[in-house]
Amino acid sequence: MSMSLKQIQILLYLCVTLLSCSSTKVQETSPIKLVDGKTAQQIVQEYTQWSAIKNDWANLAYYQEANSLLQEPAKSENRVVFMGNSITEMWKVHVPTFFENESFINRGISGQTTPQMLIRFRQDVIQLQPRIVVILAGTNDIAGNTGPTTNQMILDNIISMIEMANANNVKVILCSVLPVNKYPWFPNLKPADRVISLNKSLESYAKKHSVQYVDYYSALVDKEKGLPKKYAPDGVHPNKLGYSIMEPLVLDALNN
Repeated sequence: MSMSLKQIQILLYLCVTLLSCSSTKVQETSPIKLVDGKTAQQIVQEYTQWSAIKNDWANLAYYQEANSLLQEPAKSENRVVFMGNSITEMWKVHVPTFFENESFINRGISGQTTPQMLIRFRQDVIQLQPRIVVILAGTNDIAGNTGPTTNQMILDNIISMIEMANANNVKVILCSVLPVNKYPWFPNLKPADRVISLNKSLESYAKKHSVQYVDYYSALVDKEKGLPKKYAPDGVHPNKLGYSIMEPLVLDALNN
């Protein structure tokens, strides 16, 4: 018995529906592994996150409201803006007393790289009219958070931030990148020697251009060129003890 085109279409529709229902039941009991072992739900979540980044790549909206509520500094105020990534942002979480000083403004954003910081530098630093900016940046560039990059590219972005600060009479305190020999989110990378090389370039630039330099690296590094677990359980992000090592170093720089 021959079938009409309409009947064939109906049959195909029923087959697809049955397969879809069957697939749904399998997923309910045992999620299907997709690319790199990720489930469909995980892929959707990542897509949502990256879509948000695409819409505001430098995360200009992150501190927009806080900046609008911030009053102009008093004439005698020594306002300090801390520009950085998660290491800066989480400082106020692990040691909130450090930022009880109302003149200390935290403008760290987790995961950020130097090109992102450079884009928001005017908004999140210059327009806040600080006397000093503390720049701690570069580790996420080495990790490749926003794509492949070279140490020279990282240095160029940091120099651009310094030059912008200088042009607006904002003193710069430049910080070394913290030691790291493994990123939990990119475990195959071997960043230790790149960190050492970048820090040498940062320190050399600082000396040549009379920029104050804070060497967190030497105070924190272990024999494996990494960050000891007692200071950072994940080898990247300092805990309260880690920040207790960093705090007097930056305070000394601020007082000089």
